[in-house]
Amino acid sequence: MPRQNRVNPFGEIIATPERGTFMGNRGVLHDDEGRIRRKWQGKRWIVCVLEFRGRKRKVMTPSRYTELFFLDEATALAAGHRPCAECRRKAFNRFKHFWLEANPNHGYNERTPIWKIDEVLHKERINRSGMKITFMESIGHLPAGSFILYNDEPFLIADRLFFRWTPDGYEDGIVMPGVDRVEVLTPRSVVNTFRAGYKPEMAITFHPVP
Repeated sequence: MPRQNRVNPFGEIIATPERGTFMGNRGVLHDDEGRIRRKWQGKRWIVCVLEFRGRKRKVMTPSRYTELFFLDEATALAAGHRPCAECRRKAFNRFKHFWLEANPNHGYNERTPIWKIDEVLHKERINRSGMKITFMESIGHLPAGSFILYNDEPFLIADRLFFRWTPDGYEDGIVMPGVDRVEVLTPRSVVNTFRAGYKPEMAITFHPVP
């Protein structure tokens, strides 16, 4: 029986045997038997590397933070996470720099502590009922790395193609002629960050056109 510790683009924690390429943290979410009891603990949702400085962890150790896993970074960011400042310092610095550049309406600068950005992200990812927050946008204005909802399925935008997300990877990219405004899963300020220059890691394979 696979553990319930994989996160999809909606931010839901699901059970699947696929482990993913990144790990994440929202606090202690599981009980002593390894069962998920809450969706988050606090507003600091981060995405980490799978290995760091030889550290070893037993997954879902009682009273320790719950190890979450993502197919790729784009999935983690769509769910509302952001790069870890310790194990992904370079990505963290790039993310914060482009986030500040792309979201000047908050009045923040390089000296702003990350917890203030975490508060913005928290308001963008879930509502008071704990439901995923989305917004509508013209599909032509969305940068690569953004997730949209199409026919009730999550799709990743990359290279003007749309890749349906599944727990074990993306399906081949397709075009969506005639589609204009779409429902966006990735938080608004993160989409802005992509536009400014942050490029999330995406586990997609491009097949050359014969």
